[in-house]
Amino acid sequence: MEPVKVGLLGLGTVGSGTVNVLLRNAEEISRRAGRNIKIYRIATRNPKKQHQCDLTGINLTADPYEIVTDPQVDVVLELIGGTDVAYQLVLQAITHKKHVVTANKALIAHYGNEIFAAAQKAGVMVAFEAAVGGGIPIIKALREGLAGNRIEWLAGIINGTSNFILTEMRDKGCSFTHALDDAQKKGYAEADPSFDIGGIDAAHKLTILASLAFGIPLQFQKTYIEGIEKIAQEDINYAYRLGYRIKHLGIARRRSTGIELRVHPTLIPDRRLIANVDGVMNAVLVKGDAVGATLYYGPGAGSEPTASAVIADLIDVVRTLTSDPENRVPHLAFQPNLLVNTPILPITEVKTAYYLRMQALDRPGVLADITRVFGENNISIESILQQEPISGEQDVPIIILTQRVLEQNMDKAICQIEQLNSIKGKVRKIRLESFR
Repeated sequence: MEPVKVGLLGLGTVGSGTVNVLLRNAEEISRRAGRNIKIYRIATRNPKKQHQCDLTGINLTADPYEIVTDPQVDVVLELIGGTDVAYQLVLQAITHKKHVVTANKALIAHYGNEIFAAAQKAGVMVAFEAAVGGGIPIIKALREGLAGNRIEWLAGIINGTSNFILTEMRDKGCSFTHALDDAQKKGYAEADPSFDIGGIDAAHKLTILASLAFGIPLQFQKTYIEGIEKIAQEDINYAYRLGYRIKHLGIARRRSTGIELRVHPTLIPDRRLIANVDGVMNAVLVKGDAVGATLYYGPGAGSEPTASAVIADLIDVVRTLTSDPENRVPHLAFQPNLLVNTPILPITEVKTAYYLRMQALDRPGVLADITRVFGENNISIESILQQEPISGEQDVPIIILTQRVLEQNMDKAICQIEQLNSIKGKVRKIRLESFR
């Protein structure tokens, strides 16, 4: 059979890694795919630039539209990132009956519903394993390996930059600002790190995972997002003393009234496996009704780890080039006409436990006032940690862990506590999950 001809859009870190792995493992890959795979054309901004891969015999162009409309190209690999241009290129490729492999989580989170509908109509595949978790095969696990399960919940450390910063703050005792600066110097954070530390990147990925887990349309705009910018060294230390670690998690949970879809800092018991995922590594914990809890761990970014996922998708496409489109694995795991419109719950209707930190005057009756407010709002306290005042200071920190409670009840209680004369400043709130 003729080799499958691939058109590659983008020759950056992931694009170069994909070329290198395809060339190095060509024989192994062809044995798995059943056909040879050939990089036929590549679109890159500067074709004359020195790249980190062997481009011998490959046709280079600066115009990506030449590739998505080329009748010789069988599969398009979209590795340029962003949404505007990538969106147009992917739709053009689908219109020209080309299969697409992408690593673009923002593209899928924002436009996946439209892209998959177009692909279904055209009878082509759109594969996106590399969009979540880098080299971790979490999408295949949800779409195929756990297909016999009713997924109850999933939780993931799905942004390496935020995980690196929180790890540095815990291990080195440094501030958020210092840890972010170190992440930028090491190349783990962009010059503008807002998508990472603000939770947008993780929310893109969580949107995709939730759709695969629960058979719902992609709904990024309904995801609750909170970054790690407000995490202080004191919170890291108090969490440690209480037997917890703070991680930036994406959490999706099925409830009888809808689905929780949220990204935020979270306290996790330090004995849990996911609490011990450090540095730039990623991990996703999935709970299925049949299999129980399963953990998927590995590098969430990088040239060849991400290329590993891209090529796995490419092999799947090659294997199914002659398959009846109706018998292919659905893009979002469930048959397109059987996706359900289960509501996404607002954060006020989420029920979880909480870590609270507040500054209070060191005088009798303070704790009684706080517990009275909690009692009026049906909030049960799990534990309290009150520090001795520093010599000469009148304020003391009070740390409280609560049992599970609705967010709207907790927010109401916090407003009442902040109005107490004995409380100074704002109450710091971080959600807490045990993942049992």
